[in-house]
Amino acid sequence: MLAYQPIMRSDAQDKVAFYEGLIRVPDPTGRIIPAKDFMPVVENSELGRQIDANALRMGLRALQTNPGLRLSINMSARSIGYKPWIQTLHQFLKRDATLGERLILEITESSAMLVPELVMNFMNELQPHGVCFAMDQFGAGYTAIRYFKEFYFDILKIDGQFVKSIAQNADNRAIVGALISIAHHFDMLTVAERVETAEDAECLAQMGVDCLQGYFFAAPTVHPEWLKSPNGRGR
Repeated sequence: MLAYQPIMRSDAQDKVAFYEGLIRVPDPTGRIIPAKDFMPVVENSELGRQIDANALRMGLRALQTNPGLRLSINMSARSIGYKPWIQTLHQFLKRDATLGERLILEITESSAMLVPELVMNFMNELQPHGVCFAMDQFGAGYTAIRYFKEFYFDILKIDGQFVKSIAQNADNRAIVGALISIAHHFDMLTVAERVETAEDAECLAQMGVDCLQGYFFAAPTVHPEWLKSPNGRGR
């Protein structure tokens, strides 16, 4: 299942810019297991690709049944070469051309740098469909600048390790300030992850971050009010 977390505008922190769909797996007792507890184990396996394909399918269905929704879905660069994932993406885009304009695909910095040429070609192919791309966990990896300027990323999500307690941490402010500068130079929207206090939210807004995501605003939920089933009723 997907758990949905809102990403808020920093200039109007009661307004949602878009949502992120985060993959969750229920255990036999019904307890919901977050991705951080299973993805590191399966990320490089066939099961990891199947999970990516299921997340994409559920996200595209949510977009299809909720025309006002804009949604980001996580993916691995390895999924680009996984036939069921690619088939799912193209089937939905062919069925409804408006889906691409409301879909954001998130790739972690470390994943993108595994096969940068493949990622760049994939981004180029999806440009006509209007799909946006977000680099997740920006600042946590080792992006080569020679590749970075050739990517088609529209959004940079600043890694939460630099965001947490930023109002009290001058070092984190210096790092985040540099990341914002890079993003704005390349005309990219910035999202700060793991925003947990009002002080951090205000500090980030003053620094020029465009959007904010974290428990201060809302926890991910598998039952958002807007989510509709195909027959039009909430589920």
